[in-house]
Amino acid sequence: MSDKLRIQTVAERADLDPGKTEAPLAAAWPPFVLAAPAAERYWDRVLGDFAAWQLLAFDDAGELVAAGHSAPFYWTGRPADLPDGWDAVLAQAVDDLDAGRPPTALAALSVTVRESHRGRGLSREVLGALRAAALAGGLEDLVAPVRPADKHRYPLIPMEQYLTWTRPNGRPFDPWLGVHLDLGAEVVGVCPASMVVTAPVAQWERWTGLPLPGSGRYVVPGALVPVEVDVDRDEGRYQEPNVWVRHRLSGQGRVATTA
Repeated sequence: MSDKLRIQTVAERADLDPGKTEAPLAAAWPPFVLAAPAAERYWDRVLGDFAAWQLLAFDDAGELVAAGHSAPFYWTGRPADLPDGWDAVLAQAVDDLDAGRPPTALAALSVTVRESHRGRGLSREVLGALRAAALAGGLEDLVAPVRPADKHRYPLIPMEQYLTWTRPNGRPFDPWLGVHLDLGAEVVGVCPASMVVTAPVAQWERWTGLPLPGSGRYVVPGALVPVEVDVDRDEGRYQEPNVWVRHRLSGQGRVATTA
């Protein structure tokens, strides 16, 4: 049974300090994901220029328990024309806004549930709210470069192989992908370099809590694939694959409004 949620946008809650509201949710992500260059470069614009597309979910006590971050962008509707992944779609959304290109789709950048409230179906509710926001905004699709929830447990398995796994009952092996498919989404492809993070070896040691004494591929906590370490170059490089999923919204009573 999920909590009864009250969904508001960041634009509607201008009284909240983004630093304080984001912190409890950010703790759910590996630190190197939060350090992605695209996030560091554009996140202030996500919370500012796209404030109306950032959903905050509060419980009955008024506590922020989940959030859905997203950005509208222009897309032709052809899978081959999707950006390369998380980094690229965020950059494109900002570029489209700056260039005055009207968006046609909404990219779900993240759905995060506070650790104390997981297992209650809140992620499904927030994803449904993102779908509703895209529909109300007159957009044709909600797409997401999905970070499969359990892939970090199998970092040596190629994403393409991981996607073929199913549960004994026939459901997708990955629970987060299963939520998307339950809501009518379709998998449209793997984005092998969805998010790329490079940093000095010492920084990777701080992020992972592991000594990285030599060059090679390292399995680190929270990573979907190994981190490539080159000690001669003093560099660790993480190239995260994600899975593009598409929620088609056209034909579902879309309201034609200006996003």
